[in-house]
Amino acid sequence: MTLQQERREPQDRGNPQYRGLFDLTGKVALVTGGVGILGREFCRALAEFGANVVVCDLDGEAAARYAEELSDTTGRRCAGHACDVADETAVIEVVERVASAFGGIDILHNNAASKSNDLEAFFAPCEEYSLAEWQHIMRVNLDGLFLVSRTVGKQMIAQGRGGSIIHTGSIYGHLGADARIYEGSEYLGLQINTPPVYAASKAGVAGLARYLATQWAGHGIRVNTLVPGGVESGQNSEFVKRYSDRIPLGRMARHEDMVGPLIYLASDASRYVTGQELFIDGGLSAW
Repeated sequence: MTLQQERREPQDRGNPQYRGLFDLTGKVALVTGGVGILGREFCRALAEFGANVVVCDLDGEAAARYAEELSDTTGRRCAGHACDVADETAVIEVVERVASAFGGIDILHNNAASKSNDLEAFFAPCEEYSLAEWQHIMRVNLDGLFLVSRTVGKQMIAQGRGGSIIHTGSIYGHLGADARIYEGSEYLGLQINTPPVYAASKAGVAGLARYLATQWAGHGIRVNTLVPGGVESGQNSEFVKRYSDRIPLGRMARHEDMVGPLIYLASDASRYVTGQELFIDGGLSAW
């Protein structure tokens, strides 16, 4: 084929229809952290675009209730399962059950993350941060993400039909935290910051995604990272103002701002995209 023919080739295929690239009908999507702040929005979006959705969460009863709600409102086949992503046996059992019941897994959204049951320990200054708290967060944010990726990736390879794996990262896996925005800032009545373990674990999330993207590309499995900026989720007005003042678009993210990018990465619209980090941060990382 000559260079001229190669340049002409896309036009020679007739009249392509692009709208269907975002259609997830018939796909099976597994979402961890499925009843969390963003997890509910992600699960609903996947179902609305046609996917059958498996909602996984530590709270199995809440996952089952939400899956039933999604089935009723979207008409898709949805199921809820309890799963501790840091428990290897539990992860393997859930993936086997889902693959058997749904005929495989096409989309994995690794969305589960821990912010700890002990917020004082979680938001402790770096110089006073306990190893126990560090290990607890890492066990979920990184160990758990690896276990789910490994297990679902193995399932996708056995299926032989490719797939899309999306990790939820954070801008703080790439950018240093600006302590100035936390002056007078609170979350649930506590002084907040960006903990060192959160930044380190989210950097690891993106690194693992790049590794898996190159390892599994030959199997048609794409692996990318969704990188949210700050999302309004109960912070006090002082934090919202200080954070928004740092953002080129002038506001914090809303939950629904994350939906479009997720559908893009889950669907064939991004079929030539792998090993990438998609920033949804209002332009913060562009400063």
